[in-house]
Amino acid sequence: MTPPPEAKSPLPDIKIPVDLLPSDGRFGCGPSKVRPEAVAALAAEAGDYLGTSHRQGTVKFMVARLRNSIAEMFALPDGYEVLLGNGGTTVFWDAATFGLIERRSQHLHFGEFSSKFAKAAQDAPFLDDPEVIKSETGTHPEAVANPDIDLYALTHNETSTGVAMQIRRPEGAEGLVAVDATSAAGGLRFDAAETDIYYFAPQKCLASDGGLWLATVSPAAIERIARIKASGRWIPASIDLSTAVEQSRLDQTYNTPALATVFLAVQQIEWINHNGGLEFAASRCDRSADNIYSWAEASDYATPYVADPAERSHVVATIDLDDRIDATAVSKILRANGIVDTDAYRKLGRNQLRVALFPAIDPDDVAALTRCVDHVVSALS
Repeated sequence: MTPPPEAKSPLPDIKIPVDLLPSDGRFGCGPSKVRPEAVAALAAEAGDYLGTSHRQGTVKFMVARLRNSIAEMFALPDGYEVLLGNGGTTVFWDAATFGLIERRSQHLHFGEFSSKFAKAAQDAPFLDDPEVIKSETGTHPEAVANPDIDLYALTHNETSTGVAMQIRRPEGAEGLVAVDATSAAGGLRFDAAETDIYYFAPQKCLASDGGLWLATVSPAAIERIARIKASGRWIPASIDLSTAVEQSRLDQTYNTPALATVFLAVQQIEWINHNGGLEFAASRCDRSADNIYSWAEASDYATPYVADPAERSHVVATIDLDDRIDATAVSKILRANGIVDTDAYRKLGRNQLRVALFPAIDPDDVAALTRCVDHVVSALS
């Protein structure tokens, strides 16, 4: 597959019939669609919530709602805790490098984002070189138990490629299992007991804004954090996980969080829990995935990028287009019609569409999107 060509300018003025359009045209993989009901709720409570101190009861109560709703959604085992801090997943990789890896980690590398934690561990002068298990993009590797490894770094969903993997502890492994769930948390099923750290950001399945990291942590992970801190390793204060444990237990963060982000995440998770929890959210994603993959499989110009149906993500779909069709042009024409953020991931370099299937996105809108793509491609032919 050749890289996507640059769209020619000017593009043809293609109008998609109104009866084909989705009710909401937001399909971005992050920041993602925020439900209008959540925005309305924020507006209704803004006067008493926005612009107030995060050390006082109003915001601390919202943080408590966030932590409790996450614990409910994931059915956390006894002793697991929910931590949060500022900076998003990228910052959490640094925090984990300092505060979770004792000596050596193993990383599964199968896309742009799953490689970044490995790079952080590789660059840390106080750690041994990590073991990196890589597979071709569009597939995922499997973790392998190794007595030299004290932390196994998995990725639930590779946002760049649309590959998802089942989360389970490597057979015979004794180290902690840390899972990057940035685009998976709240949309893909998993058993929290198979993890020690399940970390994520709220601007994808949780239909909020970015700038915050969240993590569920096991008692073993809490003990690891405390032991590394007690060892005397220098850790920058802003990414010290022992501080995150302390502050999260007080329902606050070390420094000021984005209050709207916290609020919107609460709205999304409580909506999920009210409607049946993670199974409800994952089932919505399943329907969206069925709509887009079945369309692509039946198409004469579109193909699911991930060949193995078992590895196809149900929260991020990547669809290759035939080389005769300019995917960049298709995305731009869709955008001109109010259907936004269907562009391929830039570093993957493929002639494809990338579509979020997060719980806030109506599965019927995903089906409508496929009809709109058909209309645009037909008009371009």
